[in-house]
Amino acid sequence: METTLVLLKPSCVQRQLIGEIVNRFERRGLRVSGMKMMQLDDQILREHYAHLAEKPFFPKLAESMKASPVVALALTGVDAVQVVRTMTGSTNGREAAPGTIRGDYSMSNQMNIVHASDSTSNAAIELARFFRPEEVFDYTAAMQGYIYGENEC
Repeated sequence: METTLVLLKPSCVQRQLIGEIVNRFERRGLRVSGMKMMQLDDQILREHYAHLAEKPFFPKLAESMKASPVVALALTGVDAVQVVRTMTGSTNGREAAPGTIRGDYSMSNQMNIVHASDSTSNAAIELARFFRPEEVFDYTAAMQGYIYGENEC
């Protein structure tokens, strides 16, 4: 099992899509291992977007990520990082395939509803950035046997 980070961005929160997006992940079979609403500040944004912090567009990116609280999710499942990335679709909502979260809810490259970790190593780093260890729970969902076949977990 893998655990990955998803941030429901201000574009998701402001459009009141939190429940809809969480529902899509749960219906797919991913388990919510942690969830919290938080207001991002410059320090965490500079750390999270360190690879973009010196780009000329970073101030507008940071401003958009502080427009409202975000919801941080820790999602667990077999191959969770790749499953979530596939579900979210291309970064630019206009290019994202219909049926993906961004393809169904986004028309923007920046206001694109969600952030999803892009690798297991980055997922571990990002989860530690947004959650304390005691805020991510390890439990077996009662319906796990109906989500995965024998020996898949």
